[in-house]
Amino acid sequence: PPAMSRRVVRQSKFRHVFGQPVKADQMYEDIRVSKVTCDSSFCAVNPKFVAIIVESGGGGAFIVLPLAKTGRVDKNHPLVTGHTAPVLDIDWCPHNDNVIASASEDTTVMVWQIPDYVPVRNITEPVVTLEGHSKRVSIISWHPTARNVLLSAGCDNLVILWNVGTGEMLLALDDMHTDLIYNVGWNRNGSLLVTTCKDKKVRVIDPRKQRIVAEKTKPHDGTRPIRAIFVADGKIFTTGFSRMSERQLGLWDLNNFEEPIALQEMDTSNGVLLPFYDADSSIVYLCGKGDSSIRYFEITDEAPYVHYLNTYSSKEPQRGMGFMPKRGLDVSKCEIARFFKLHERKCEPIVMTVPRKSDLFQDDLYPDTPGPEPALEADEWLSGKDAEPILISLRDGYVPIKNRELKVVKKNILDSKPPPGPRRSHSTCDSDFSQPALEEVLEEIRALKETVQAQEKRISDLENKLCQFTNGTD
Repeated sequence: PPAMSRRVVRQSKFRHVFGQPVKADQMYEDIRVSKVTCDSSFCAVNPKFVAIIVESGGGGAFIVLPLAKTGRVDKNHPLVTGHTAPVLDIDWCPHNDNVIASASEDTTVMVWQIPDYVPVRNITEPVVTLEGHSKRVSIISWHPTARNVLLSAGCDNLVILWNVGTGEMLLALDDMHTDLIYNVGWNRNGSLLVTTCKDKKVRVIDPRKQRIVAEKTKPHDGTRPIRAIFVADGKIFTTGFSRMSERQLGLWDLNNFEEPIALQEMDTSNGVLLPFYDADSSIVYLCGKGDSSIRYFEITDEAPYVHYLNTYSSKEPQRGMGFMPKRGLDVSKCEIARFFKLHERKCEPIVMTVPRKSDLFQDDLYPDTPGPEPALEADEWLSGKDAEPILISLRDGYVPIKNRELKVVKKNILDSKPPPGPRRSHSTCDSDFSQPALEEVLEEIRALKETVQAQEKRISDLENKLCQFTNGTD
């Protein structure tokens, strides 16, 4: 008899990854998730907090909950409310779990310090406000390895890089996109950006040289939005739509952008697929906005390169999705990913697990992973230095560090430091009054002085004019 052709099943430790929602009391209930139509994920999480963009009358707001504070959210729970129009994107700083940035329709980006305790009232004062966009800002993303470097992209087709520590603009990439920018992603060491745009191009940009190093027109033929992210070894993963409006995924090699390494069709649905990538396991998770499923794929060096693993399915569609960084996962339960799925009124964590019988630390599932220490300072990066993320072991789990304050030192304050006078005794002076606060007051006085001087000049000019006027009529 002819030999039966047996299909060889690919060996992978991730073949049996399965997703499970947490128990009902582990969800975050009674949250009014924002209804803004925007392809952002609306949710950002880290080992300490979950942050969610919420509905808010007059202005824009997001809510920040300590991870452990599950269950029903008190309707008076404080919000972060500094923006004057809806918040469109939020992103936690990878190097400080108490710092989050928000981008808004009001054209500004704000950076916030979130205390470890739950504050009594709304947080209304950002640490710094970054102003440079002329239209709404829909995308923000922190640099993966350099301290205080933040990227924002707006509907003015402009990408701006900021040094949050000084509140200054480092770079503006202005002549690169001819239309609305859909998404922006960093590569692992933050030396390159990948962007997708309404002009149907995927661009790879060296931001410091302000140069497009590679671009691909129409990686997907359809007209609906494309997304792109860097995956391992400089490859790029895209999601988009075929000419027949089927959803597709693609894998591309930077050195040969013409032909895809892989191009797969998935289904017909009009939700944009948000890709989330875990470099440690080389798994991409695709969460469609409005879908009720999460599909996941392993990316390897053997054909077909993008291997379908499985789909997590549920009944309810997702409004948005948060993705926990590796150091926030429970290694004792072989958890390799955790999603925070937004419904209309709640947030439901979903845990992805590799089934293992042993209770021991599974080092093949948890290679060393990027930790919270930045590898570079902002000015080192700007001057051309690159550095890989500083890795940590998860063998004993990760314990978040206590609140570190983000200090913003405006350059011009330093240039006008007052001369050191005789030291006042601390008995008459509140010792909690910090140096930056003092400098801020001095800066304000200087500004007031200038205003007064300008007004005096204006008054004397007007007086002179008046004199000439009255003398002329004598």
